[in-house]
Amino acid sequence: IRFILLQNRQGKTRLAKYYIPLEESEKHKVEYEVHRLVVNRDPKFTNFVEFRTHKVIYRRYAGLFFSLCVDITDNELAYLESIHLFVEILDHFFSNVCELDLVFNFHKVYLILDEFILAGELQETSKRAIIERMGELEKQE
Repeated sequence: IRFILLQNRQGKTRLAKYYIPLEESEKHKVEYEVHRLVVNRDPKFTNFVEFRTHKVIYRRYAGLFFSLCVDITDNELAYLESIHLFVEILDHFFSNVCELDLVFNFHKVYLILDEFILAGELQETSKRAIIERMGELEKQE
């Protein structure tokens, strides 16, 4: 995984995690391009789209677009499923997650993401294991 973005329909980035080094100006350019790419895409097309020399796998939940940029040879369906798993974990953790949960509890969202994806690789795919780990971390606070 090269980066993960959570953006609303207006293009505001609610979460951005890059696993490759990029300049700040390049990050803004990438976020703008990815948003333009996924927002204007017809819903009857697939959720995979070529982006530069990679591909973006995205999924829309309510008003948020969850986008992953991966290598062109990676399995799209596996990443599409991982986006859904990430949303399920967020939904369980925040009990019916909404955009405001992501904005005001961004540190917890990044923590969940770090339990799920490490250095651009899927680390843990067990929803139960991630939720248990988050429960342990919550107790420590």
